[in-house]
Amino acid sequence: MKFSRLCIAVTAATAFSCVALVGCQTQGSSAADTIMRNGYVYTVDGQNSVQQAIAVSGGKIVYVGSDAGVSSFIGPHTRLIDLAGRMVMPGFVDAHMHPGDGGRAMTLCDLKYQTMTRKVFQQTIQACLDAEKDKGPDVWLEVGSWDRMGMHGLDGDPDKSTLDALKTQRPIQVRSSDFHTVLVNSRGLAVAGVDKRTADPGDGKYARDSAGNPTGICEDGAAESMALVVPPATDAEKLKQTRAALDAMRQQGITSFFDALSGPESGKAFTQLQQSGELTARALLAIKLDPSAAAADPAKTIAEAKALADIYDQGEAKPAPGVSMRHVKLFMDGIINAPADTGAMLTPYLRNTGTEKAPKWAPGKNLGELYFPPQVLNPLMLKAVQAGLDPHLHATGERAVRDSLNSIEYVRQQLPGNGFRPAIAHAESVDPADYSRFKALDVTATMSFQWAQQAPSTIDGTSDHLGPARFSRMEPSGSIADAGGRVAYGSDWPVDPLDEFLALKIGVTRAGDPQNPHSYGPNYAGKLNADPALSRTEVLRTITMNAAEQLKLDTVVGSLEVGKFADLIVLDKNFMQVPEQALGRNEVLLTVVGGKVVWAKAPFASLDPKALSQASVISTAQ
Repeated sequence: MKFSRLCIAVTAATAFSCVALVGCQTQGSSAADTIMRNGYVYTVDGQNSVQQAIAVSGGKIVYVGSDAGVSSFIGPHTRLIDLAGRMVMPGFVDAHMHPGDGGRAMTLCDLKYQTMTRKVFQQTIQACLDAEKDKGPDVWLEVGSWDRMGMHGLDGDPDKSTLDALKTQRPIQVRSSDFHTVLVNSRGLAVAGVDKRTADPGDGKYARDSAGNPTGICEDGAAESMALVVPPATDAEKLKQTRAALDAMRQQGITSFFDALSGPESGKAFTQLQQSGELTARALLAIKLDPSAAAADPAKTIAEAKALADIYDQGEAKPAPGVSMRHVKLFMDGIINAPADTGAMLTPYLRNTGTEKAPKWAPGKNLGELYFPPQVLNPLMLKAVQAGLDPHLHATGERAVRDSLNSIEYVRQQLPGNGFRPAIAHAESVDPADYSRFKALDVTATMSFQWAQQAPSTIDGTSDHLGPARFSRMEPSGSIADAGGRVAYGSDWPVDPLDEFLALKIGVTRAGDPQNPHSYGPNYAGKLNADPALSRTEVLRTITMNAAEQLKLDTVVGSLEVGKFADLIVLDKNFMQVPEQALGRNEVLLTVVGGKVVWAKAPFASLDPKALSQASVISTAQ
């Protein structure tokens, strides 16, 4: 094939900018909008093949293959990007996160997930109060990213007196990083009208002293009730928070995300940004179902969820990112971490029957909390699936996981051939007898790999409460995968910092990175336990094709194949080739959604949308 002089090699000057406009189109092919070549194109197709080049037109992939083969797609206005050997892969599909809370957390008094004593806890919150001396006595101070589990291991659980000692008259609430606990001062309890006569909600509880008075610790549904006392963000504030969340996501390479706890506020915000052209990732939103309402009238509960979904769901996916609302979220239980111990277990948590210096751990009476018993769960799940809503179940403990699987099995028996795609999120403790059921029932296990690293909260606390047998199989991503189950990755942000590469590294090694501030240093650098790890190939599929399958996006995203949407990212380092200890020390240089660049940094900075809007068109035509 004879090329014209316009089909020139990228010069030394354009190699630094990584982009040029050239022409060498041949007959029989259509010119592409963008071509990336000279790369390591990791496709995540059926064979996990590696190619050299990719061509994009109209927001879709039109070619994946060799550098030589892509040449026929080059036209006079094609943007040609030299990858200089860098790795290209499908954009990350984060299958479980909370972007609304993530954006909001950026505006709060931030404890930064740090393990701290009660004294440092008080000093940090007092500094936030001192920085807002203009705020009146009735304005809530919201504090986020509190490592309650780590604090408990240092000097015990705080209570309202810990906050009452601060110099303020303002109501205060502190939300734990796991989002299952809120700590409130006495003024906050008074503002909320919570006292010894206040009944516990069906899906949570107010911790109480021996006299029945609330201690300030609010668990699960009680925490949510307390959070609702704080005036909600205005529409303008919500948009600002949502923009901040999207910015954080595109820098991480997230091109599709599942908001695992959503509602009309998030639906409205994401829709507004989509309409203004500011939505830079595909938004899939889940509606939380209330256990009490579901028990009273499952049909009405699902009808209301379906009505809300119909308002915001935009139908079939298109190359440009849109909004989908086709899932319901059920909190089956709480968390298996100490000191909460609210994850529903098959056998009791252990308790210390000895002393602090000479502990003696023995089974107690606490089996955790189960918020949707089978008699409520089964009819609710059936109604949801019949309405076309896929269920996404939070289940951390063994009993919650088993009951979730049992209910999914019930629905599959009632609706044979129905293609609903259920997911069980977290599944931190699973009875080995249930590993194979994920495959048998076609259930996605949506796991947060960063929890499979050693941490003070797990090694120094939760391990004792679970006991050796359960702790040895905690975070069973590898066991579920080895049994043939589909494992998807969900960051659960802002429960944890948004650090996708660290999580993927932990998925491969079952250990953190002492050099990463989101791990816990050299004293916690070993493997969490002996549960199997995932291979690099497997772990990349969890955040691409497997997550896309969970969300029914697998026909359009999740792999780099002809006909799919051009959702892709360029990495600084090759994830498949760097040493294991460096797997988490990576970054995204370029994020593309539906063929459009939404994030770029050096050496691709010239492709940034703002830069492109100001740059003149480069032409090498002669």
